[in-house]
Amino acid sequence: MAAIAQPLEGSGGRLAWLWPFLWEELRPYRGRGTMVVRIVIATTLMMIVAVTFQIPYAAYGAVYALTLSRESVEATTSAVRIVAVSLVLAGAYAIFGALLVLGEPAARFLWVVGTLFLIFYAMSALNNYAGVSRFGYLIVVTIPLWDSQIPAGQKVTGTLWAIAIITLGSYVTLLLEIAFAAFKKTDDLMEGISNRLEYVEALLRCHGETRALDPDTQSQVTRLATVGTSRLRRILRRANYNPLYAEQMAAVVGQAGRLVDLAANLSHLSGPFQDADCMRFHAVAENLARIRSALLSGAVPSRIQLPEGASTGPPLLREIEKTVALIPEIFTGASSLDRYGALPAGQTRSPIIPPWRKLAAPEHLKFGLRGCLAASLCYFIYNALFWRGLSTSVVTCLLTALTTVGSSRQKQFLRFSGAIVGGVLIGMGSQIFVLPYIDSIAGFTMLFAAVAVLSAWLATSSARFSYFGVQVFVAFCLVNLQEFKIQTSLTVARDRVLGILLGLFMMWLVFDRLWSVPAGVAMKRAFVETMRLLAALFREPASADYRASAVRMYALRDAINAQFAQVRPQADGALFEFGASRSQNLLLRDRIRRWQPQLRTLFIMRTASLKYPLRLQGFELPEDVLGYQRTDDGRVASLLEVMADRVEGSPIHTTPDAVPPPASPQPAENVQSFLTLQRAIDELAASLAEEFAAELA
Repeated sequence: MAAIAQPLEGSGGRLAWLWPFLWEELRPYRGRGTMVVRIVIATTLMMIVAVTFQIPYAAYGAVYALTLSRESVEATTSAVRIVAVSLVLAGAYAIFGALLVLGEPAARFLWVVGTLFLIFYAMSALNNYAGVSRFGYLIVVTIPLWDSQIPAGQKVTGTLWAIAIITLGSYVTLLLEIAFAAFKKTDDLMEGISNRLEYVEALLRCHGETRALDPDTQSQVTRLATVGTSRLRRILRRANYNPLYAEQMAAVVGQAGRLVDLAANLSHLSGPFQDADCMRFHAVAENLARIRSALLSGAVPSRIQLPEGASTGPPLLREIEKTVALIPEIFTGASSLDRYGALPAGQTRSPIIPPWRKLAAPEHLKFGLRGCLAASLCYFIYNALFWRGLSTSVVTCLLTALTTVGSSRQKQFLRFSGAIVGGVLIGMGSQIFVLPYIDSIAGFTMLFAAVAVLSAWLATSSARFSYFGVQVFVAFCLVNLQEFKIQTSLTVARDRVLGILLGLFMMWLVFDRLWSVPAGVAMKRAFVETMRLLAALFREPASADYRASAVRMYALRDAINAQFAQVRPQADGALFEFGASRSQNLLLRDRIRRWQPQLRTLFIMRTASLKYPLRLQGFELPEDVLGYQRTDDGRVASLLEVMADRVEGSPIHTTPDAVPPPASPQPAENVQSFLTLQRAIDELAASLAEEFAAELA
């Protein structure tokens, strides 16, 4: 990525990177227009229904219509189900809990503080972040209602209306997703992967035919390298794919992203090529075409043999060849562990750490205390000042509370900047220049739809920028959709923005200072833990009890996937941290982003090779071959632990030498397949170990 960064750090000053960044985030891509249309229809329908029938909390119904998942009908259905259950539980908790302390200010304050601690603690300790955040969101937005000096019946009615409008917005989104899915014939995930492979293939053909690079192709490759693979990873995370398929496609996404990065840098480093190099470019392009065709047709790509002794030529060509050759290896022996059958009765794929011990972990208690203290101070301040408009400060604390400083600051920055644009520039601007000339719902609908188009386009950017679009829409709705009349006072927008600013200040003062964990440290820790868990997977099965070993392998697989999912967000958050260690963290970040796809591929290949030591039917091996696998797997595990030690800066231990496979004049077909897979594992592990040794010496 260094070559990509160079044009952004030129002589244009510190903000020279801003315009290229915005251009890459805002330019169209396949499917973006359709997604924006769906969002605008859903949000506008919610606005019309809420305004026509004057339903309270209309802004939140429109906001939920914007933010729910739209990658697939299954993902949207799952998200709506989580919303419905969370809202019912939150409503019951808010109503019965608040009624218990009604009329007792001191008890009411303690109930609010205790509830805030419970929400933040659950956000850290429980696996279902979406459900907990939805639960907490309803409680937080209705706290000002229960503090109001109105009859208890109106408070209960207001809470029920909040549940109803958010649920309605969720179901409107689901119905629209179902309607659009009937006309949709493509798979967003596969289309995104194919799109990347297609542009890289076109770029390589230009090099192979020694013709000028196509400007559009080069621009698209650079754009895809800048945007990254966050949208594809989000689709994988939210879709209801089979676990093994999700693991495989996550590895493919990682390799496709690495290919785009290499191709983008190749366009900056390229020069005149020899005939042999042109032939290699052409061969790689042909291999990419075959892989893309196989993926689109649902077939498994055939294995690729790398050319021998091809170490000369363009610096990145060999890396591109190796990356392309790794993609078919991901699908080698695809159905290993899942073919072992059901787990023992009553047993699930539980995490490595027992649930009760995980819930009592000190980091969850610290996270709950940090978030509770910041939000409680906001609650105390706006009540002490009798300034109810600052209640958005508590919501800000809830929405921007993440586990590391960098990730939290990233979200805080996007929330504040989105509030300025949506609340001040668009919200106040429309109050001054547009709304005085509107006297019907038709005119307001046109204004609302225009803001929805802008917000939806911003919200469909990459993960680095999409939250900004959501906050633009949230700020506009809170200013212009909370009351069923044209706002004639600018104090509403002012109070909303000041409340967000108060929440951000408290998060900086308390949350980022008390028991804070830098994103750079968390990134390094998660990456090291991934390698150590992968080493443990290579040492399985650790006993002759294959069923117990299968349970441990499932748990290890889930834990490794969880660690892979943690590394990338922490790497993004490291960009928002400053200090003496910033340059070192950014250097490690670039290395981790380069190594992570290869580790994913090694993980998938290990998952495929587990069918042999588990002695699954049809994959039995002779004892001498099994002994070779145990020895070789132990060596790969030692290599992974050495790599983890290098990242940590710990003393390096020696690793056993490579063991040649047992000699067999005419090995059986399954033995030959095993040896081919084991050789690919050895080569990838050795290549990674060499890179770690060279860059972390």
